[in-house]
Amino acid sequence: MSRRARVTPTEAGLPDGGARRRTPGLRREEVAVLAGVGVSWYQWLEQGRDITVSPQVLDSVGRVLKLSSAERRHLYVLAGLNPPALEVAPADRDMCDGLKRLIDAWMPFPAHIMDAYWNTVLYNDAAALVLGMRPEIVQNCLIAFFTDPIYKARSPHWEDIACVVVAQYRAASSEWPEDEGFQAVIEEARELSPEFAQLWDQRDIRPGGQVRKEIEHPVVGTLYVESTQLRVPARPDLSIVLHTPLPATDTAEKLEWLTSAEGRRGTMYPIAG
Repeated sequence: MSRRARVTPTEAGLPDGGARRRTPGLRREEVAVLAGVGVSWYQWLEQGRDITVSPQVLDSVGRVLKLSSAERRHLYVLAGLNPPALEVAPADRDMCDGLKRLIDAWMPFPAHIMDAYWNTVLYNDAAALVLGMRPEIVQNCLIAFFTDPIYKARSPHWEDIACVVVAQYRAASSEWPEDEGFQAVIEEARELSPEFAQLWDQRDIRPGGQVRKEIEHPVVGTLYVESTQLRVPARPDLSIVLHTPLPATDTAEKLEWLTSAEGRRGTMYPIAG
């Protein structure tokens, strides 16, 4: 009822006739007609009665009431249906500047941001220095994991982590089962890496979370970090990956030196801009 009250007849494409209304917004019968459902059924829906509701009908009602992605998802939950994935609201599309400030503030520790397909969106200087992220490689974290010789050379336990990475990508792709973008990444990874193809056929699945990594850096030696994937609800298409030094190691001190002016002079690859 509250969403119905905020949509005017003009916004819904109806003539208001200049008549004064007792209540603001659309009437129940107007919503029902525009959504293609019966008036009584729509009234029962507003009253929360035990009726059969389909996703198609809820989408029609949501369209008429101009629900946001979050509101549409909430409507599904109220109706007892499996909610659709969140979409990015237009007002939240400019969050990348703030997210870049976040990963830059994570210095001297590596951090990067990737989209739903694990395409690289942003990364800080430490990610370039430690993980070998750089413009000339394939800008997809899954494909780069299996094809970048620098990253593989720096990962003494690469085979163990590979199983986790593939299982996490299957979990990520399962959230968008009909999205062709995931299939394109999977097919490219299959063509480029027999190791990926073998692991993918095992059909393991694991949600994104934390992975402990041991990295052999050519300048500072062994680094022990914990990689954590974080999601921003307003940007469900993005994941922030933060690398945190493990306690009881000298990793933090090594990273501080590596990202200093002196340490940068000893690195092998240019820092990403």
